[in-house]
Amino acid sequence: MRPFACLLALAVLFHASLSAFAAENDADIVIADFEGETYGDWKTTGTAFGDGPAIGTLPGQMDVTGFAGKRLVNSFNGGDAPTGTLTSPKFTIERDYLKFLIGGGGYADKTCMKLLVDGQEVRAAVGPNVRPGGSESLAPASWDVKDLQGQAATIVIIDEASGGWGHINVDQIVQSNQDVDLRQRSRDFTVNQPYLLLPIKNGAPKVNVELAVAGKPVRLYSTELATDPTDVDWYAYFTIDRYRNQAATISATRAGEGAFALIRQSDHVPAGKALYQEALRPQFHFSQLVGWINDPNGMVYLDGEWHLYFQHNPVGVEWGNMTWGHAVSRDLVHWNQLPSVLFPETMAQGACFSGGAVVDHNNTAGFKTGDKEVLVAFLTDTGAGESIAYSNDQGRTFTWYEGNPVVKHKGRDPKVIWYAYDEQDEPIDETAKQRGGHWVMAVYDESEQVGQNTAFYTSNDLKAWTLQSQLTGYFECPELFELKVEGSPDQSRWVTFAADGKYALGTFDGRKFTPSFAGKQQLFHGNIYAAQTFDNAPDNRRVLIGWMRMALPGMPFNQAFTFPHELTLHETPEGLRMFSAPVGEIAKLYRKEHHVADQPLTADESLELPVAGQLLDVAATFDLGTAKTVGLNLLGNRVTYDVAQQTWQGAKTAATDGRVTVRALLDRSQLEVWGNGGAVTIGGGRVIQDDNQTVEAFATGGTAKLIDLKVRELNSGWLAN
Repeated sequence: MRPFACLLALAVLFHASLSAFAAENDADIVIADFEGETYGDWKTTGTAFGDGPAIGTLPGQMDVTGFAGKRLVNSFNGGDAPTGTLTSPKFTIERDYLKFLIGGGGYADKTCMKLLVDGQEVRAAVGPNVRPGGSESLAPASWDVKDLQGQAATIVIIDEASGGWGHINVDQIVQSNQDVDLRQRSRDFTVNQPYLLLPIKNGAPKVNVELAVAGKPVRLYSTELATDPTDVDWYAYFTIDRYRNQAATISATRAGEGAFALIRQSDHVPAGKALYQEALRPQFHFSQLVGWINDPNGMVYLDGEWHLYFQHNPVGVEWGNMTWGHAVSRDLVHWNQLPSVLFPETMAQGACFSGGAVVDHNNTAGFKTGDKEVLVAFLTDTGAGESIAYSNDQGRTFTWYEGNPVVKHKGRDPKVIWYAYDEQDEPIDETAKQRGGHWVMAVYDESEQVGQNTAFYTSNDLKAWTLQSQLTGYFECPELFELKVEGSPDQSRWVTFAADGKYALGTFDGRKFTPSFAGKQQLFHGNIYAAQTFDNAPDNRRVLIGWMRMALPGMPFNQAFTFPHELTLHETPEGLRMFSAPVGEIAKLYRKEHHVADQPLTADESLELPVAGQLLDVAATFDLGTAKTVGLNLLGNRVTYDVAQQTWQGAKTAATDGRVTVRALLDRSQLEVWGNGGAVTIGGGRVIQDDNQTVEAFATGGTAKLIDLKVRELNSGWLAN
C-alpha cells in the first residue's frame, strides 16, 4: 500500500504541476494598458498622440467612455486636425487572440490600428464613427491570430485624418486565448406593456441595441448596459405601447448574457428615488425623465398646447443617439413628457439633429389627411441633409417624408417660418402672391466663399427650396422673427441670432436680412445656448426656451433648459434693444409672498429675510447711493451689481437715475437672473446649502437703499403631474 500511496501522491503532484503550467501558459499577456505618463517604448510621429496617454477626455472633445483605468491612447490632442502615428516595440504572438478597446473615427487607413508582421499589414481595425453625431465610447474588439502564433509583430495606431472624427482612441491591448464575446443576442416577445426597460450602468462598454417590430427596426441605439441587477445606475426605456400585441424582437451586439437578460417589459419606469423628486431635479423648469438633453427643437403652439421637442439621448446621460424628445404644456409651467417622435438610424438615415416646426394652416405641402391641423417638423438628418417629417395627430407621431432631403448642403439646424406679405413686398412667384406669403428657411451653412453663415431659402410648399441670400458670421441653430417695439405698435424690427444668442436687429423682405447696425448685441449671458422661440404663439407672443449647459452629476438625467422667457423690444438710450422676462404664467406656482420696502443698506447692515423651501422668484430695486456693490444673497447664491463696472453678474447694463433692478429665479439646480428690467439675462447653476433659508439684500463699500423687495416662494411644477 505504501508504494501505491507514494505513486498516487506523485501523480497528484504531477497533475497539479501540469495544471499550473497550463494556466500560466493560458494567462492573458498585456501588451499595453497605457496607464503610464509616457508611452514608454512605443514611438510616436506627428503631434496627434501627444507626449503620453491621455487622462480620458481632451479639451473640446465629447465625453470619452469605455476605456479601462485612468488613461488611454487618444489622438484628439489639439482637436481633429493634428496627425501622427504610434508604434509598438516588437512582440511575439503567443495567444489565439489579440483583444483591445477601440473608438473614435472609422476611416480605413486613416483612423485605425494595424497589426504588422514582417512590415506587412495582416490585421486592421477602425473606430465606429464616420458621420456627425456618434459617440466617443470605446468598445471591445479582437483579432483572431491563431495562424500567426510564434511570429514577431508590431502594432501601429494611425491618425492621418483631419476632418470630423479625425482621431482614434485605443486602450488595453491584450493577448488572450479567450475571444471577446461579440455575439448578437436576440429575444422574441409580444408587446404587452407600455415600456421596454434597459438597465444602464454609466461608463460600461457600449452595446448596440435594436428593437424590431413586425420585422422592421424601430429603435437602434448605442448604450451602456449594466451586467448585474445590483449594479444598475438607472433605467432607460423605449415607449412601446403603440406596438401593443405585435411581435417584436430585441437584439444586442457586444452585450453580455447577464446584461441582455435584464432587458424587460414593464408597466412603469423604476427609480431609486421617486422620479422628479431627485436632489438636483429642476422643479419649475422642464426636465426630461431620464437621459441627456441639449437644444430645444420644433417649438410650436397648436390647439392650446405648447409643444417642446428637444435633442435627446434617451439611453445615456452623455451626448449621442440624437433623438427628438417631446413634451407639451398648456400653461408653460406644468409639463407632460410624451413619447419621443423622431429616431436615428431607423427613421432618419443618421442622427436626428436640431430644427424647427410649423403649423401648415393652408396645407401647402399636401400632408394633411384628417380634420386636424398638420404639423411639419424640419431637422438635419446627419446621413442625408435637411429633412421633413409631418404629423396629423397633434404632434404625437410623425411620418417621414419620402422625398427627403429637401435641402442638401454643408450645414444644419433648419428653422422655418411663414413670411406674410405687406404692400411693399415683391412676391417670389404667382402662387405666393395668391397666398399672400411664402415659407422661409433660416439654416446654418458653411462655404469656402462665405464662411459660417445663416442661409435663407424660400418655398411655396415646404418641399422645394431656393437659396436667396446668406448672412455671414453666424454659427448653428439660427432664429428669425419679427418683434413690435413696445409703446409703438406700428413699429417693428426683425431679429436674428444663432446659438450664442448674440442678435442683430434689422429688416427682412422675405429673401434677405439687412442689419440696422454693425455687429451684434448680447442679451443672453452665462450658460444659455441654442435658444429657440415658439412659432404660431397666441397674441403674437415671442416665448423662448434655451439650453442651459450644465452637468447634473449622479442624476439619471443630464443638462437643463431655461424657464420660458418672453421677448420684447424697447427703446433705450443706446437705441432699440431686445429684453427678456420670465413668462407671467409663473404666478401659477406662487404659494407665499414676502414684501419689504425702503430699507437702508450698509456694509455692516444688510436685510435678512427668512424663507421656506428651495424654489424662489425674487425681484428687487436698489438705489445705489455711495455703494460699490449691491445685490442679493439667495440661500447662499450671491447676485451682485458692480457699480464701477456697471454689471449684473458680469453682464454690462447701466443704472437708470442711480437705480438698478434685478429678478432671479432659483430652482433646485438652476439660477436665472434678469438685470435692469431684463436688459441682460444670465443663466447658471446654483449652490445648495441646506442650512441656509435666508434671502439677504446687501451693499458694500458705502450706503445704498433697498427700494423694494418681493420674494415669492414657489410650488413645484411637477406636483400637478
